[in-house]
Amino acid sequence: MEKEGIINFIKLIGNLKNIKRAGWMEKVGIKEPESIADHSFRTAILCMLFGDMKKLNTLKMLKMALIHDVCESIIGDLIHPKDEKEELRKRNLENNAMMKILSLLPKDIRRKYSKIWKEFQDGVSIEAKIVKEMDKLEMAFQALEYEEKGYSKEKLLEFWDTVENYISDYDAKTIFNILKRQSMGKQIS
Repeated sequence: MEKEGIINFIKLIGNLKNIKRAGWMEKVGIKEPESIADHSFRTAILCMLFGDMKKLNTLKMLKMALIHDVCESIIGDLIHPKDEKEELRKRNLENNAMMKILSLLPKDIRRKYSKIWKEFQDGVSIEAKIVKEMDKLEMAFQALEYEEKGYSKEKLLEFWDTVENYISDYDAKTIFNILKRQSMGKQIS
């Protein structure tokens, strides 16, 4: 029955509230880091703001942001791959998990979300590129919050560097630089 599939989809997505972001735990030693759902929520808010600011297709960006980590409800939060072989393995795991999750939905919705997922994965549109940048920019906000809670600035540096090297959008880069100055200001004081 179609409604049961939707119920199972929502239950599965609910797992994201309980799956902690692995990078913060493994690289910084944060015992109770943000959940994937926490991260996805703020990423969606950033996408809403940037989509509207740039007069892009904000609704599509919100959908991308909300599903960009849905596959992690099955595979967990995987640390960023070190090489192309690991990247391909991660991408295959994500795609297989996403197809399994989307199979719970009615066909017409499944097709729409599959198309949005592929567009995001491939980064073929300006919306997809901005969503990917917002995914990273959110990480800078989180790194700053962890610094403010007293976690090691040295261990968090890798996250700052990742964001800085990834973001190219002028407005996103400007916000990143403000966050970085706030971080550096705390190091000086």
